Amino acid sequence: MSNDTFNLNKDELILQSFVQMEQHLRGVEYTLAQKLALTCRILFDNGHDSGLAGQITARGETPGTYLTQRLGYGFDEICASNLLLVNEDLEVLQGDGMANPANRFHSWLYRARPDVRCIIHTHAVHTAALSMLEVPLEISHMDNCVLYDDVAFLPRWPGVPVGNEEGELISAAIGDKRALLLAHHGLLIACSSIEEACLLALAFERAARMQLLAAAAGHIQPIDPDLGREAHDWILRGQRSAVGFAYYARRSLRRNAECLE
Repeated sequence: MSNDTFNLNKDELILQSFVQMEQHLRGVEYTLAQKLALTCRILFDNGHDSGLAGQITARGETPGTYLTQRLGYGFDEICASNLLLVNEDLEVLQGDGMANPANRFHSWLYRARPDVRCIIHTHAVHTAALSMLEVPLEISHMDNCVLYDDVAFLPRWPGVPVGNEEGELISAAIGDKRALLLAHHGLLIACSSIEEACLLALAFERAARMQLLAAAAGHIQPIDPDLGREAHDWILRGQRSAVGFAYYARRSLRRNAECLE
């Protein structure tokens, strides 16, 4: 590592920072169920509450299975111990109760995207409001670039997503991106880790809120695409996701320590 950093160019400084992140940034070890329960609590604390609407899932250890919350429980009630393990047909393999029938489109998406380990779908209020305008999410601020060129848009509402038709439609609409805005509905996040998915869901809702505020004041100006992609890759890294998730977990656990049980 150079001690004369003032003579390094930007690419060299970025590479140096990545090396330092590898050395110093560490998350906290939680079980899969604990991370999913924490995600439910974190999102509830940050405006993603819509009663019993929305689903958060994570692939199980056995192929064709995933963890999800029990239908009838809100995000603020989820604990590691009351999660369900279900198969692709939503049959409960472990736990009591039933899964949300809308989880069917999660099964379709997991089949279509082997890289995806966690799916988040919520009706966060600013995202839901933006979805009513039938316009895509605009990423035009540095803080939101974690989503730059990574958000698809489904401009047609297919109705309640409990059929296989909706599963096929949503899986096709998101393509290879990590996020999707569903018109007249909400957001969808599909990521390779729970930590990353949680942070992108938070970023999505914040970006939607900022878009509504900015659009009310004037015309939103685009950012340079190359700089947007650079910022996306700078922010969206495993170590940053791990420590970012750990930060939000610490905040949530001050009030929700029981969710780990």
